[in-house]
Amino acid sequence: MSNSALDVKPEITPKRQEFYDRLGKKAAAPLWEVLADIVTVKPKPVGVPALWRFDEMRPLLMEAGSLITAHEAERRVLILENPAMPGKSQITGTLYAGLQLVLPGEVAPSHRHTPSALRFVLESEGGYTAVDGERIVMRPGDFIVTPAWTYHDHGNDSNAPIIWLDVLDLPLINQLAVGFAEHHPQETQPVTLPEGDSLARFGSGLFPVDYKPAHGTTPVRCFPWDRSRKALLDTARSTPVNRCHGVKMRYENPATGGFPMATIGTFLQMLPANFSGAPYRSTDATVFCVKEGRGKSKIGNDVFSWGPRDIFVVPSWTPVQHEASEQSILFSASDRPVQQALRLWREEEMS
Repeated sequence: MSNSALDVKPEITPKRQEFYDRLGKKAAAPLWEVLADIVTVKPKPVGVPALWRFDEMRPLLMEAGSLITAHEAERRVLILENPAMPGKSQITGTLYAGLQLVLPGEVAPSHRHTPSALRFVLESEGGYTAVDGERIVMRPGDFIVTPAWTYHDHGNDSNAPIIWLDVLDLPLINQLAVGFAEHHPQETQPVTLPEGDSLARFGSGLFPVDYKPAHGTTPVRCFPWDRSRKALLDTARSTPVNRCHGVKMRYENPATGGFPMATIGTFLQMLPANFSGAPYRSTDATVFCVKEGRGKSKIGNDVFSWGPRDIFVVPSWTPVQHEASEQSILFSASDRPVQQALRLWREEEMS
């Protein structure tokens, strides 16, 4: 089929429309009327570029904290809805994102569900999450993994609120209609492992000789910010700066060499001061969160200025150019592992 055949819909005549109406009564439809919409010449994402400023979202999150408790809400989260998909609880076609708040003295009760989740911590002076029996103290910049079907709860023993970015594969799980969820018998799960256990056992790159990965998710539950930042900056000292990405690294599952999560890829990149990147596009729509620095990104025809803890989204196959007025570090997440597993992922560095 030529591109022109895929792009053009046949003319609808009265006789054809009468035929289509009869087809509809039989729960059937003509492919040629929708072919250009469902077999696309290039990706046509529903989502659009968007940015959420943390300084604007934080007061709203704190207001939510005065209106409903963490226990009542189950999870007190403000969903970051893509403007093109209101009411869908999606930031991209396959990912959900939100800002979660736990106030001092609160506990968000333990539950588990089929969707996998990541937390990228924005504020914390001693809050914690517990994942599958391991309690993890949350510190700003930490990337924490909650694998599918593992119990998790959150608590705050400090005197300050804890806030983090949630990213889940909820839309993908719901599209496949494979979602399950249930509560733990207790409000908080028993802590059966010492703090830092998974990092201590698996973070060195050494594994028991007979170790076999039980699933595709990393055995390391938390990638601490201090270690991640040091690795990124150490690499930047001896690595050429990519004209599109600056210096970009991906988080890795030390047991497999793949991504930490089977459905969500996670990345960290450093843009040097005065960096002006070349345009780039890829098929994985990407959620970015600014950890350090200030700059702006041109996404398609839109330009967004950003600073610390701001969040923005780049839709699939939409050109993006990053600029940094000072050294900046961006965390990002996308569905790249799924696309690569299905041999569908594409990228392009543009001139």
